[in-house]
Amino acid sequence: MNLPGIRTRPRIAAALALLPLLALTACGSGDTGATAAGAQASPAPTDDPVAAVRKVDSVAALLPADVREAGTLRVGSSIGFPPGAYYPNGADKAPAGQDIDIADAAAKVLGVKLERQDASFETILPALGSGKYDFGTGNFGVTSDRLKTIDFVTYINDGQGFAVKKGNTALGTKVTDLTQLCGLTIGTGAGTTFESTLTARKGVCAKAGKKPYDVKVYSENGATLTALQQGRIDVIMSTINGLRYQAARPASQTTFLGEFHRLDVGFAFKKGSPLTKAFQAAVNELIEDGTYARILKKWGTSASAIETSRINPPEHT
Repeated sequence: MNLPGIRTRPRIAAALALLPLLALTACGSGDTGATAAGAQASPAPTDDPVAAVRKVDSVAALLPADVREAGTLRVGSSIGFPPGAYYPNGADKAPAGQDIDIADAAAKVLGVKLERQDASFETILPALGSGKYDFGTGNFGVTSDRLKTIDFVTYINDGQGFAVKKGNTALGTKVTDLTQLCGLTIGTGAGTTFESTLTARKGVCAKAGKKPYDVKVYSENGATLTALQQGRIDVIMSTINGLRYQAARPASQTTFLGEFHRLDVGFAFKKGSPLTKAFQAAVNELIEDGTYARILKKWGTSASAIETSRINPPEHT
């Protein structure tokens, strides 16, 4: 669920563990202080469905020979917020989350180790083309524009949603049309499908004879949440699963306004990558042996399960 882009520098990421039971983490300018003081991040579930995963030779054989020989793959990983990927114990400890578990499990099926490199969300897709990473994770939604330059192997169905500060009832219980946002200020992540959707459809308010909405873009999700809490924005647009997870934590003081647009989410590869068939087979192996369902149950995202992994499916309409 493109999820929003976050997180890279150790000094910034270290502040993540201080945000209150949230889920949206990472600090931007002016983010620290009372909001963060003394709070703790959401603890990770203790279940470990990845531990029992073993290499499947027939799937590993789909990898290029040079990859099998090297035994490692470089992954650009956007570490942002639960349930996708976050730092439950601080940036000096290992990240956790649904994306982390699925990537690690797929790597075990393929018999390779991952060299995970934290990177901000908006930098990962461009870096795939240069060969900096072999693939990327970060709740990347499959869109028609991205399919022009990126190959995807899907592993979950997430998408776009909205949230407001708890107690704000102006938008009702669900956003179904962007004209509901006319005259409001919306906060979202840089380089995300949310930003592109809001930008591309900004004219809907003028057509409806209403005042346009304003979009404020943040490179860190913690900054977006702080802006909402302080009244500098009216609404957050982010991932369905992330916003739902956040709203379930009382400390966040947010209300989830439902699903707006579903998107397939997948591992991202440079166009023409020889790795896609192997990763598709690995994800399907995890679905078949039940590991996939256990990972989603662990992170509370079972409603976003897919029946089979696909390579480059068309964008949901």
